[in-house]
Amino acid sequence: MDVDTRLLRSFKAVAEDGSLTRAAERLFISQPALTKQIRQLERCVGARLFDRSKAGMALTGAGRALAGTATAVIEAWDAAERAVRAAEAEASKVLRIGFLASAANEKTQAILAAFRERRPDWRVELRQAGWGDPTAALASGEVEAAFMRLPFPDQDDYRLLPLLTEPRCVAMAAGHRLAARESLRFEDLLDEPFVAAPAPTGAFRDHWVGAAAREGREVRIGAVTEHPDDWLSAIANGDGIALAPQSAARYYARPDVVYREVSGVAPSTVALAWPKPPPRDGALADFIAAAVECADDSA
Repeated sequence: MDVDTRLLRSFKAVAEDGSLTRAAERLFISQPALTKQIRQLERCVGARLFDRSKAGMALTGAGRALAGTATAVIEAWDAAERAVRAAEAEASKVLRIGFLASAANEKTQAILAAFRERRPDWRVELRQAGWGDPTAALASGEVEAAFMRLPFPDQDDYRLLPLLTEPRCVAMAAGHRLAARESLRFEDLLDEPFVAAPAPTGAFRDHWVGAAAREGREVRIGAVTEHPDDWLSAIANGDGIALAPQSAARYYARPDVVYREVSGVAPSTVALAWPKPPPRDGALADFIAAAVECADDSA
C-alpha cells in the first residue's frame, strides 16, 4: 500500500482541528476536495478513520492509530526532501529563499551581501510568495527559508529569527476624506472598509485589519487581494484603506496613494523563517548566520 503524503497531511489537519471546514481553510482547499481526500485515504488503509456528525469529525480507533504515527511519517519524508534539496543546492550552488513583498527591505540586501561574503561562489534565488498562501513554497520545500511578516499561518511549525520591527501606518487613496490629516488614531478608522488578505490566512489577515485593536468591532472588507499591485490598485480606487508597514511608503510610493501615521496599533515584525529542526551546516546555516549578523538588536 502506497499513500500520498498529501493525504496524510490532510488527515492530520482534520484530526487536529476536528472539523472539515477549519481544516480546509487551513489547507487552502475546498471542503469537498478535502472530503474526497479523506475518503481516498480511508480506501487506501481499508478502514474508516473518522466518525462524522454535526459536532465535527471524531477519530475512530483506526484513526487514532494512524494519528499516532502519521506525524512521524510526514516528518521523516520532509527530512528526506530537505536532504535531497540540500544536495541539489550544493551541486548547483543556488540557495532558494522565499519572501513576502512586504517583508523585503534593506535587511534583505544586507543579508544577501553578508551571505556572499561567506559563499562567494553561490547565488541566492529569491521567489515571491502571495499573501493568499504565504507559506506554500516554504511548506513544500521549494524554498529553504523565507522572509515573512509576523504573524503568518502555521508559524509555530517554523524556526523564526526576528530581523526588524517597525511601526505600522495607514494607506489610503489620495482623495480620501482623511488624507489631509498627517496622523490618525486607529479608532478613527473603525468604520472604514479595509483592503484585506484572503480569509484563510487567519492571523495574518487579522493583523493587517487591526483585529486586536478593534475591541470586538467587526471589520468591513472593501476588497480582498493577494498581491501588492492589486492591493495598491484597490486602495487607489477607493475600495478601502489598509494598514501597512511604515516602509511601504518608500517601497510602494505612487501619486494616488498616501501613507499616514496611525496610533493605537502594534508594530510589525519581519522575520526569517525556516523549517524545524535548524540546519547544523551547509548553505542555509550560513544564510541564517548572515541574517543573525544583520538583525536589529531590538527586533
